[in-house]
Amino acid sequence: MKKIIKALVDNLALLVIGVGVLGAVAPGTLTWVGPYVSWMLGVVMFGMGMTLRVEDFRNVLRHPWQVGLGVAAQFLIMPFVAYGLVKAFNLPPELAVGVILVGTCPGGTASNVIAYLAKGDVALSVSMTMTTTLLAPIVTPALTWFLADAWVNVSFMAMMISIAEMVLAPVLLGLAIHHFAERQVERIMPVMPLVSVVCIVLLVGCVVALSAAKLVEVGLLMFGLVILHNGFGLLLGYVMANACHLDSRKARTVAIEVGMQNSGMAASLAIMYFNPAAAIPGAIFSVWHNVSGSLVANYFARKEEKEELKAVNA
Repeated sequence: MKKIIKALVDNLALLVIGVGVLGAVAPGTLTWVGPYVSWMLGVVMFGMGMTLRVEDFRNVLRHPWQVGLGVAAQFLIMPFVAYGLVKAFNLPPELAVGVILVGTCPGGTASNVIAYLAKGDVALSVSMTMTTTLLAPIVTPALTWFLADAWVNVSFMAMMISIAEMVLAPVLLGLAIHHFAERQVERIMPVMPLVSVVCIVLLVGCVVALSAAKLVEVGLLMFGLVILHNGFGLLLGYVMANACHLDSRKARTVAIEVGMQNSGMAASLAIMYFNPAAAIPGAIFSVWHNVSGSLVANYFARKEEKEELKAVNA
């Protein structure tokens, strides 16, 4: 069973593409997911909460400068890169708000695994993901309103409440259950990645099903834009961390955290508050950042191994 779950998690991008094709060819098979999008995101965030420990909060207090720098990079680089891309490509309102939503959301839950594979600082990665997620009910709607209000009407209060319900509450509930029922949680934790994969795959498939015609029209443009957005996030995150004199392990961790977004949250908010087409950038990002994250992790892991080998032979 563990091998099957691992295989499914490792091949998330392929699963998403497969279900996306199904959504495009037979939309009726996946449009039913629409009313349950917020619940599915809540399940994913609940699973993330169950991976957290009280110790993770202590780590934030031990290294406030490093975590604060990473959080600042997250909420400065990705939102404003998104805004710049939207202006540069002169996107229509429904796509503009979708790209900006991807930029204003917190770090993605998969970033912790990628940081581990890249031989980064996993504790810093977890602290950054946790902190940006806890700040999301305020920061995400505020930045979305500030950057996207020129294209669409953004309801700060309604979005704040939705994020608190879909993201903050499930994370805190998962954390509490892990703290007070650790043994029981450890038994079900091996299954949670599979549950998260199913939710993410269905969410992306639903987005494709609801906006198949628009996706055919703008798919290539959005894919290219998502690659640029993700690439700028990875690059500028690393540059900012390096400029602030973080060591190599921490710099690559900040880069990964900044470049990988909670795109499932972006797609969910897009479906709830805007046109279904606004969820297209989030759906594409869900596929691409897992691919780019794996490539980046492989590059940094090999680089680290070469440096260790040089040190041994010196």
